[in-house]
Amino acid sequence: MTFLRTRGARSAFPRTIRWRLTLLYSGLFIVAGTLLLAITYILVSRTTPGHPLHRSVEMPDLPGAEKGLHKMIDEQVDVARDEQLHDLLVQSGFALAGMAAVSLLLGWLVAGHVLSPLRTMTAGARRISADNLHERLAVGGPDDELKALADTFDALLARLEDSFAAQRQFVANASHELRTPLTLQQAVIDITLSDPIADKTALREALGRVRSAGQQQERMIDSLLTLARSQRGLQRQEYVDLAVLVQGLLPVGTSLRIDTRLESAPVLGDAQLLERLVSNLRDNAVRHNVPGPDGSWISLRTGLRDGRPTLRISNSGPAIPPDQVAGLFRPFRRLGPDRVRGNDGGQGLGLSIVAAVAAAHGGEVRAWPRPEGGLDVEVNLPSAVEPYPPKIPA
Repeated sequence: MTFLRTRGARSAFPRTIRWRLTLLYSGLFIVAGTLLLAITYILVSRTTPGHPLHRSVEMPDLPGAEKGLHKMIDEQVDVARDEQLHDLLVQSGFALAGMAAVSLLLGWLVAGHVLSPLRTMTAGARRISADNLHERLAVGGPDDELKALADTFDALLARLEDSFAAQRQFVANASHELRTPLTLQQAVIDITLSDPIADKTALREALGRVRSAGQQQERMIDSLLTLARSQRGLQRQEYVDLAVLVQGLLPVGTSLRIDTRLESAPVLGDAQLLERLVSNLRDNAVRHNVPGPDGSWISLRTGLRDGRPTLRISNSGPAIPPDQVAGLFRPFRRLGPDRVRGNDGGQGLGLSIVAAVAAAHGGEVRAWPRPEGGLDVEVNLPSAVEPYPPKIPA
């Protein structure tokens, strides 16, 4: 029963902001008016002389009858003063009650005028959905708090629109990338089955091509899972030294000249994601390089810059237009003839995974083309909050 009474009392209380503002305005007016009347009453009661005859004129000693007359006059004056103060109090109370009613009406009108832009924003926000994120509130008027709120909401809609567009593009690209090996597998199987004279050699060759396409799909799915995992944030943390990590992932079996300068760069993060970051940068530097043993090289640097762990990888390679560098970190973006699908095993997700892993660790990735060709990529990560390696208690 207590719960029901409390719930009923809450539902009876006005819940709209307009009503609450109206009651707030009226309440403040009534409090201020009551204080003003109280101060006025006190001042009037203190300034009214209690004995006007005695205070205005120095009265000589009078006979007893005359003293009684003056006493009676004083009593009449006191009674008149009390009646005036009572009339003042009653009339002021009626005036305060009338002004309180007027303040309710004025408060209701003022609150409605103040909240009018908010109602407009609410109606506009209800019309906006995932299908019309291009619409904006576009509230005009003075540059006040409500307009700042509307502008912030419009900026949020712009970011959501970009995010939805990027998501749709990502899904379309991923579907295309996954459909291509499936189409290839289906074509190889259909051609082999339709050949009535296919022998063991032809079947083995067809199975090999199907297996290669399946491995390509597996690499694609693994890259997509890694990208999704890094975008979710860090699930576990441990101390990792980028120098040790890079040392264990140096390219092998390549004719490229490898130049290293590895200094300690401790990071508190996910070891598997950091390993994927380094391996993706390594593979990108090896894959997009100038062919030939003479002019091909890769440079790897680790260390601390301004107290932050830093990894920098540079490589020789073809010239890259500066306006296309930022696009390399978007999913399924390739340059030149590799824009659709590379023949070198690239999935178009390597650098986007690098950017996602760096962001998950609170770091950033910067890249700029080299004037003579190739790319410089630098990853800056937050410094470890504790000494590295952690001390083992005795």
